Order: sequence, then C-alpha cells, then structure tokens
Amino acid sequence: MTLFRQLISKLGLNRALMFLLAIATSLLLFIGIPLANQARAQLKPFTGRPAPKLPTLDRIISLVDKDRDRLVTIFKDIHQNAELGFMETRTAGIVAKELKALGYEVKTGIGKTGVVGILRNGDGPKVMYRADMDANAVAEKTGLPYASTKRVERNGEEVPVMHACGHDAHTTWMLGVAKTMVALKSEWKGTLILVGQPDEEGGNGATAMMKDGLYTQKGVPLPDYLIAMHTAPGPTGLVANAEGTRMAGFDQLDVVFKGVGGHGSSPHVTKDPIVMTAHAITQYQTIVARAIDPQETAVITVGAVQAGIDNNVIPGESLLKLNLRWFNPGVRETMLKGIGSINNAIARSYGMPENQLPSLTMKGGAPPLVNDKELVDRMSAQLVNFVGQKGLLATFPATTGSEDVQLLMGDNKNIKLDFAFVGVADPALFAKAQAEGLLVPFSNHNANFQVDLNAIPFGTKVGSVMAMELLGSAK
Repeated sequence: MTLFRQLISKLGLNRALMFLLAIATSLLLFIGIPLANQARAQLKPFTGRPAPKLPTLDRIISLVDKDRDRLVTIFKDIHQNAELGFMETRTAGIVAKELKALGYEVKTGIGKTGVVGILRNGDGPKVMYRADMDANAVAEKTGLPYASTKRVERNGEEVPVMHACGHDAHTTWMLGVAKTMVALKSEWKGTLILVGQPDEEGGNGATAMMKDGLYTQKGVPLPDYLIAMHTAPGPTGLVANAEGTRMAGFDQLDVVFKGVGGHGSSPHVTKDPIVMTAHAITQYQTIVARAIDPQETAVITVGAVQAGIDNNVIPGESLLKLNLRWFNPGVRETMLKGIGSINNAIARSYGMPENQLPSLTMKGGAPPLVNDKELVDRMSAQLVNFVGQKGLLATFPATTGSEDVQLLMGDNKNIKLDFAFVGVADPALFAKAQAEGLLVPFSNHNANFQVDLNAIPFGTKVGSVMAMELLGSAK
C-alpha cells in the first residue's frame, strides 16, 4: 500500500491532501524556498501516466529489505564517525572496501578523497550515480545512541563534526544500490559508475575530482546519465523530482580588510579593519536592494567574521566569509562587482593606500543545477510505480539551496542529469511537529537533524529503481 493510500485510510481524502501539502512545503523549507501563496500554488504531485512497471521492481524491494540490517549498520557507523570535506578518509575507505567486495573496479584518491566504483556489464548506457560523503561543522544534539561526538582541527581551530545534511544516508544508499545491481546483473546491460564525492558542502569536491582527471587520467567512463538524491525533512515515503532549474548557483569567497593595528585606547593612530568590515556588511545588502532587479533572485550572506583576539587591541586585518546565491549569471556579476567596489571605497575612505586595498579570494562554487526534462519525466513515470502518484511531488519552485554534482558533467552537454529529493523524517516525528504548529521537526544543517532508519532502505530502493530504469531497458 502506498504512503498516500495509508493516509487516506487513516485521515480521509481531504485531510490526506492537506497533509501532502504540508509535506511538500517542508521539502522546500530546508532549501530556502519562500513560502508565499504563489509558491504554495506551484506544489503539485505527479499526475502523469506511469511507465510499464519494472519487471525487477518486486525483486528490488525484496533484495533491499533483506539487506536492511547491513545498510543500517553502515549508516550508523558513518554517522557516528562523521568527517569534514576532504577529510573523508575513513568514509572513503568504507566505500572502497564495500565496492571491491562486490566486484566493482575501484579507483581511490580522486580529488584527494574521492572514490569511484565501476561495474561493466556489456554494451548499454553508462549511468553515473553520485553520493557526497562529507559532514558539517555542527555539534550534534539529537541524543541518538549513535550520535557523533567527533571534533577535529580545521584551519587551526577545533570544530565539531556531524552529518547534519544526510550525506551519511546518501553514501549508504549508494552502497545499497551497488549490492542490488550486482544481484540483478543478469537483468541489465551497460556500465554503472558509483561516485563517492568529497566536499560538497565546501563546493569544491566535484571540481577537485574533475581537476584530478576523472575522465582522463583516472579512466572513469564518461556517463550518458548522471543521477543523485538528497535528503529532505519530509516524512519517509515521499520523493520530490522535478524538471528544469532546481537549485541556485553559488559562490564562496573570502574578503580580507587590511588596516593598521594598535592599542584600543588610541584608535586615532590606527586604521580599524573591524569598523571597515562593519560598514561593508551593511552596504553589501544595498547591492541586492538597489542594484538588482527585484524580480531576480540574489542572496549575499556573510557567514563569518574573524578579527582580533584581545579586548584592547585593534587588529591589523579582518576576514569576512561570504556566500552568494543566484540564478542569472548577470546577477552574479553585479554582486561580485558591487562587493569589490564597496570594499575598495570603504578602505580608501579610511586612508588605506592602493597597495593595501581589500583582497577577494574565490573559494569555489557552481552554476545553477538544471534537471533534464526528458530524464525527469522518464524517472518519475517509473518511480510512481513504487511510491504511488501522491507520494511523488513533481512540481515545485526552484530553490536557493545549491549543489555541485552538476560539475561532474564538465563541458559535456550530452549528459542528462536528474537530482531528486527523498523524505527522511520519521513520520511520527513529522506528525508531532505538525501538531505543535511546526512545518518540519528539523531542518538540514541543524543540530537536531536526523534520518529515520526506515529511510535507509527506502532511499536505497528509490536509487535502485532509478538505476534499473536506465540500465534495465538495454537488456
């Protein structure tokens, strides 16, 4: 019985439809969508015609159910031993070990900690399935028995580490798909390429793998299709998959204001970079408010300010860590140009010489993520056979959340991408949040983010259906 049919039996049709709308809204909340009436009106379940059911669908479900205990054990282990971007040595080791045991050709150390497993099974399409492996610098507060208590040194500072965005689930799903596809090897043809990617959170992981010669020096086959999934705080049992532009482009950049340090009692003989920084932070927002068309999307976030140590010392410089979100490349250029102009104007107004103007360092980013319509239509028409029409959200607005998986396509315009979202909140926890007037029980990057253990086999089944839909048709 599908999720929606279960809801109807318990709540009745009208209340079940309202519950679905709440679920859809929650999926958008975690990736920054404004919840205006216009946005709500764009939330629609899948209403298309289902494709012929995969002959292997029932076997996929059975195989994953039998693999549940192994997958949950792997998930808990990865969760409890979370690692930050480009530090995922232990996680990468797990991925490599599991894939080798299944007979995959395994390549390691791509882009520092990236792992690729290749399963060749005759002529047919080449399908790449990507899972990101990195965690967040967040102190976990879930109270789970397998909660992460890890702390590591990053850039000279000790920080907590937690999988607060579900990449532990992504990695586990991929390992589950790997085993399922081996068990069903006689039912498909082609090449399956599984990618354990580092540093999605920093936005540099896919770029690092490409710079390391993913398709050249490392000999990874160039895919025809690229598929990936991401956790969302909707209840387990729901999938969101839509065509077109899904996520915003983003940039990470650092700005350093230089000044002249000195004693806090004598500010007149210094040039205070903290004051310059304070002016810059407020003026950056005038770029969005006054230099960009109000109908365009533009976000400038100052995520961190680092300056000084002592109470009575004016430091010699100040660091700002910025994040930009955009859909229109022209908007991106306006933001970058405006930031540079504001920085220089402020520094000059405080008497800084031309050779001591603020520096701006680009640290990574990606263009907007765009799902291929043809591939999404094909995937959704098959996924509906698994989750049911009301368990598949097929229309929702683009969001200001961002990804870097699309960079694995490089300049290859013929690769088709489908990036889907999978609900991972315990339905009981979700219902409790709703009863308390909350849209979701937690959000991504939150200290209380947690993946329902039932979402581990569920996500594995979704990924397996996607892979089999592409590879099984070639048999």
